[in-house]
Amino acid sequence: MKAILHKNQSIMVWFTMLIITFNISAQNTYKEFSGKVVDFKNNRALESASLSVNNANISTITNSEGEFILKVPEQFSDSKVIISLLGFNTRIIPLSEFTEDIKIELNEAVTQLSAVSINAYKNAETLVKKVFEDQNKNTQDESVYMTAFYRETIKRRSRNVSLTEAVVNILKQPRTSSQRDAIKLGKARKSTDYKRLDTVSVKLQGGPFSTVYLDMMKYPEYIFTEESIKTYSFSFDAPTTINNRNVYVINFGPKNNSLNVNYNGKLFIDVESLALVSAKYALDVSDRDRSKNLLVRKKPRDVNVYPLEANYRVDYKLKGDKWYYSYSNLSLKFVVNKKRQLFNKVYTLSSEMAVTDWEISPSDVIIRNRDRLRPTVIIADAISGFSDPDFWGEYNLIEPDKSIESAIEKIQKNIEREKEREERKNGTP
Repeated sequence: MKAILHKNQSIMVWFTMLIITFNISAQNTYKEFSGKVVDFKNNRALESASLSVNNANISTITNSEGEFILKVPEQFSDSKVIISLLGFNTRIIPLSEFTEDIKIELNEAVTQLSAVSINAYKNAETLVKKVFEDQNKNTQDESVYMTAFYRETIKRRSRNVSLTEAVVNILKQPRTSSQRDAIKLGKARKSTDYKRLDTVSVKLQGGPFSTVYLDMMKYPEYIFTEESIKTYSFSFDAPTTINNRNVYVINFGPKNNSLNVNYNGKLFIDVESLALVSAKYALDVSDRDRSKNLLVRKKPRDVNVYPLEANYRVDYKLKGDKWYYSYSNLSLKFVVNKKRQLFNKVYTLSSEMAVTDWEISPSDVIIRNRDRLRPTVIIADAISGFSDPDFWGEYNLIEPDKSIESAIEKIQKNIEREKEREERKNGTP
């Protein structure tokens, strides 16, 4: 299933199919470190904490259970790792101190803004408008070639019925460029139980563009246009920190229901640079009639889709004096209602993209048209990768949580059973 954003600020789901192939890149020598990041106060696992190698652009994030795997090339083995999370004090730990399955504790930050910072803006709306007016000053002003890890899961009720993982290259253009962002598939594996998905005579589709389009600073028009921003109310919340930098927290929500699509959420804005650090928001699905089929671009006539939840997040990282797209995720929960069917089907789509390495793009680096993914792409099934424990090699990825690990184990068992059936069929002992 493909969730993408369109000019009318709605999040769409496309129901079409396109098959592509993938290439495998060469591997280099690296060291692998694993562990868990927790809250020092209560030992709670911390999700989406960033671990970055300080003298490189190599990074990863923790999963929903606070766990991580960080793969570092040998030439950076003497480096330090910066561990950061919004609302917590940053820690810096040398790689030499990373023990097996290290537990890293972060302390919650106490943030106090000076009177000058508090009184700098007469209201929160003025501050938000300033952020988008100054976006070219704070965001990348050159092409950037990124390596990223993408994961997408689809559940029917509580059961995983599709799992897609991929390493992609992103040629990300500055907002001032007329060129579009391009994505190339590097390596991927996927397994889908189409019998459990094919309940509405369609195939659910997904792809990395679903998360790239959440880059609010590159694509602000998908949520805040010059006109739509006037329909939202903004207010200050308690400030916080990220990487030991003070951050404004702005709540936003619709003033009324004048728009077909409304969002509620928080914007996190760096006090010093007025750059967007993070955004967390949700689609307002309280009006069932208005939100009916809102997530759908194409569907059968006898099907209605009602969103139950639609949550989004995007994070940025500071390098020098510029902020770069770093991570995004979305979670869509919806019910599919087909006429003359007794029971409705409830699905949840979750997808996330984490940038794990990047460099300022040399002028000769391009992604050829034939290698570019389309926004409507669906990654081809490649289940064999689930039986290879070294499938990802040197690539950094988001450590799978327990539910995904369970899904991978089931896929591996299915592969083994299929292999045994083939051997019996061919008379192989």
